[in-house]
Amino acid sequence: MGRISVVIADRHPVVLLGLSGLLEADRDFKIVASCSDGAGFIEALRNLEPDIAIVDVALPGLSGLELLSIVNSEELQTRLVFFMTAEQGRELVASTAINGHSIFLKDVAPEVLLQALRQIAEGRDLSPLPRPAPRDQGSEDALMTLTDRERQIIRLVSEGLSNKAIGRRLNISDGTIKVHLHHVFQKLQVSNRTVLAALALARVGSASEVAPKKGRPRIRRS
Repeated sequence: MGRISVVIADRHPVVLLGLSGLLEADRDFKIVASCSDGAGFIEALRNLEPDIAIVDVALPGLSGLELLSIVNSEELQTRLVFFMTAEQGRELVASTAINGHSIFLKDVAPEVLLQALRQIAEGRDLSPLPRPAPRDQGSEDALMTLTDRERQIIRLVSEGLSNKAIGRRLNISDGTIKVHLHHVFQKLQVSNRTVLAALALARVGSASEVAPKKGRPRIRRS
């Protein structure tokens, strides 16, 4: 197999620069176009027919679902790899699963992304975001074991916040966040924050379902 041709598209120049540097440093990949809007991206797909396209889920001019619709209706053979934060495009998760494309969160480790792109180019149906699964008693029991603080942290992870940002929001240290996440990973049997965020979107259903429940206000007696 020759070098994997790739189109990259993102509304943020710094993301394009980062993706360019990552892919150009690996001899398996060849960037054939770099785009910052939906119209330019679709034109590149039509004219260049790349093996893979890494695309921002919120390109100016076209939404992720609109891009999917065009690619599917025109039967373009490029495999789309949507790049998104955890809070973006819940409806896109099901659509990509149905149509054989993939979604990766923007905090994915570079080496994980590169390996996944090689496998996608070989025709594998691959994405770190789990498909929605039927709820069973085991998953419900695991969710019930979460503390209110752990539920808060899951909700903030699903919003794309870093440990430092979560610590500032909750007024606790980074080290405490890491301890809580370690406990959450064990309880929910997940391996990293990317899968945890995907769980909040796809398996649990929505971040609000892991938000802490408010109890009745206490009445202070005089």
